[in-house]
Amino acid sequence: MSENKKCAVVGGGTMGRQIGLNAAIHGYTTTVCETVPAVRENLLKWEEEYLMGRIAKGRMTSEQVESIKSRFSVTDDLKTAVIDTAIIIESIIEDRRAKTKALQQISNLAPTDAIIGTNSSYMVSSLFKDVVSNPERLTNLHFFAPVLAMKLVEVVKGEHVSDATVEKAMDFCRAVDKTPVLVQKEEDGFIVNNILKVIKEEAYRLIHSGVCSIEDLDTAVKLGLGHPMGPFELDDLSGIDVRYHVLKRRLEETGIKSEGYDMIENLYKEGRYGKKTGHGFYDYM
Repeated sequence: MSENKKCAVVGGGTMGRQIGLNAAIHGYTTTVCETVPAVRENLLKWEEEYLMGRIAKGRMTSEQVESIKSRFSVTDDLKTAVIDTAIIIESIIEDRRAKTKALQQISNLAPTDAIIGTNSSYMVSSLFKDVVSNPERLTNLHFFAPVLAMKLVEVVKGEHVSDATVEKAMDFCRAVDKTPVLVQKEEDGFIVNNILKVIKEEAYRLIHSGVCSIEDLDTAVKLGLGHPMGPFELDDLSGIDVRYHVLKRRLEETGIKSEGYDMIENLYKEGRYGKKTGHGFYDYM
């Protein structure tokens, strides 16, 4: 990256707030833009609790926390967030129309040479290249939850993405203590989610067939395959709402109804989004 160590994150939900705070922890002056008052309030409460927890556990000093806080801010004004930034990361709902609108606004307000990354789990950046000026600077920067713990970031090089953008994006990832992998051509789901798709399809089939309970399947995957969590725990962590929008988009575009679609849709309609709402496949309250 250049000497400009200013970063903006658009979207202050579970992923966006962690992407932003992680950047601030590693030296970037970071602004998170979130327009929903309740989400901003939750973000600020979470930030304080997380940083105080670092002090309590001896992971950070009070001086380090104060330094991080001085680099981390939250706003509801996009222009304020993206001004003079070197990199902007969009991390809003997995909805194509919403992302199109957000990326167009970012392009209109951000410096013309700023890298623009979308944290979409499945949607390739070329879907949005026509609404971004200098589309060669637009790429996928896919972080993994929980961002503050997970090291991986998938950087996707679509045909419209320049080599310089890829280099800068990967340099940024390393600068914020992440390990980037290069996805050399666009494919929905990139690397990890395409592997997970196969696992999840089979997991939902087993549950639908009555082979085992959700709890026993998650336990089997953890103890038998060495995964840190089972597929249903993972959906609760990443968000039932995110999973629903991905499966709905797949159904609309391909006509293929994924295993587990009905289960996910029912949870979504009940507002059971997983850990973020306290209820999903499991209860967290």
